[in-house]
Amino acid sequence: MANAAREVKVTKMSRRTITIGDRLIGDGHPLFVIAEGGINHSGDMDKAIMLVDAAAESGADAIKFQYHLAEDEMLPGGFSAGYIGGSFFDLMKSVELSFEQNLELKEYAESKGLIFLSTPFSREATDLLDKLGVQAFKTGSGELTNLPLQGHIARIGKPMIISTGMSTMEDIRETFDFVTAINPEVIILHCVSTYPTPYSDMSLNVIGELRRTLPVPSGFSDHSPGIFAPLAAAALGANVIEKHFTIDRSWPGPDQAGSLEPHELAEVVKGVRAIESGLSATKRVTSEEVDVQKMARESVVSLLAIPAGSSITEDMIWVKRPGTGIPAREYWNIVFDCKTS
Repeated sequence: MANAAREVKVTKMSRRTITIGDRLIGDGHPLFVIAEGGINHSGDMDKAIMLVDAAAESGADAIKFQYHLAEDEMLPGGFSAGYIGGSFFDLMKSVELSFEQNLELKEYAESKGLIFLSTPFSREATDLLDKLGVQAFKTGSGELTNLPLQGHIARIGKPMIISTGMSTMEDIRETFDFVTAINPEVIILHCVSTYPTPYSDMSLNVIGELRRTLPVPSGFSDHSPGIFAPLAAAALGANVIEKHFTIDRSWPGPDQAGSLEPHELAEVVKGVRAIESGLSATKRVTSEEVDVQKMARESVVSLLAIPAGSSITEDMIWVKRPGTGIPAREYWNIVFDCKTS
């Protein structure tokens, strides 16, 4: 009973609006699109620059990379999931970019009109990103239950975007309550942490569940192939969409298969903008519909010459286009009024 009461209370709360850079994120504001370059550069700065250029050309709001310091985030020889295809430690070591390289990427991204984001996987990477001057922090799904790291990031006081793959709603609530007690500037993203994610596993209606139960902006971090899921997320009311992308899916790396190529990323942004422009819940007659209404609707018309003073019966009148006369819905009123007058 206590849980039910709490749910009712939360759903009645107004959702926060979060500001990242010059973007307002939340209901009533443009959907925030993050182009996730991740580690698709494979540690090559030339490729990373290409990813920035492609993100800017697509119309995305932000580009996001990952800040890896392998020794600070994991033990050598630890478990590696099958899709990695080798040592997880060795992979993360191979994609590391230096502080100076990250600074160069940040400055270049901002020169292109993009917000620069990066995911830290350690306290050390968090502090370096703060030193870089990032405007928000994005944590990956692996760190959802890492409350020590989440707390460290929260205490910096910048907006936080938190992904929620590999978790239950109870896991999400625990982290949400923990983090927002320190820092209320939080955005929660639904996510499924398989690469690529089968459509049958996507559980997209969780986006609505997050909207109903948490008083903060929510959205979707997508690892599925193709452009369909981000468009569905936009229609379901996501405030933020994050999508992996690459320059060429033939590039080496574990995330390439679930990534979009530049022309596809541009289609996602175009589609998202089209969908969000049509999400109004107000049913009205648009100004463009008025002429169509006059042409397509019907008016009451006579089927024969009716002498003045005659009682009108149903066999004398019917309804036909255009809809510029007495509306068809008034048909029975005319017959009734004339019979009893």
